[in-house]
Amino acid sequence: MADKGQQVALITGGTSGIGLAVAENFARQGHSVFICSRNAGSVIETVGKLRAQGYEADGAAADVSKPEDVTRLVDAAVARYGSIDILVNNAGRSGGGVTAEIADELWYDVINTNLTSVFLMTRAVLTTGGMREKRSGRVINIASTAGKQGVVLGAPYSASKHGVVGFTKALGNELAPTGITVNAVCPGYVETPMAQRVRQGYAAAYDTSEGAILEKFQAKIPLGRYSTPQEVAGLVGYLASDTAASITSQALNVCGGLGNF
Repeated sequence: MADKGQQVALITGGTSGIGLAVAENFARQGHSVFICSRNAGSVIETVGKLRAQGYEADGAAADVSKPEDVTRLVDAAVARYGSIDILVNNAGRSGGGVTAEIADELWYDVINTNLTSVFLMTRAVLTTGGMREKRSGRVINIASTAGKQGVVLGAPYSASKHGVVGFTKALGNELAPTGITVNAVCPGYVETPMAQRVRQGYAAAYDTSEGAILEKFQAKIPLGRYSTPQEVAGLVGYLASDTAASITSQALNVCGGLGNF
């Protein structure tokens, strides 16, 4: 797929962490990348940095949990580059706490940001983005090892990522005859700005230091360290390649051995 010359990749949440690493990796391979973020300034800054390195890049601000923003985003990507070959649903947020005390607003925002956005973006790319008509393409959803096991004090997040894994498996089987593959990448602990916020949240919940939380988390990982965004991006890049054409409906871990499931 991505081996056939220049492709167009649309990456949500593409201005930092895993999303940025994915965008940089595709750009290095010679593909056109179109990124989004809720923050317009971050999009402008990131696109500028990519272009300064000689890459073909553009983007737009969008809240992918909102149908009207998704429509505008996909329309903008199509207007700029034509049909979309690769969709990476990366935008997401953390969120949790003591479940009995979770506010409705937090629950709905985590579900809408992490799960509903995947459906909205995928539907728009299949139709407006031209993927279904071409009968070829790659949909790669960034889930989590929390989409395969329960996370204490993370019920909304874990529920949303389980949903992403289920959506991936169902749609992958549905689209398999068309040549479009759908897979989920499930990172474990990855050193990103979101990971730092998560550690801060646990430190507050357990009345301890962020350093102590980091040590506790690292002790769970057989590899003994967090994964890097670039390591996650490497698997995303492989799943977008021609040689991954027979891989679909899968949820593949990048977690240093944290989850062997």
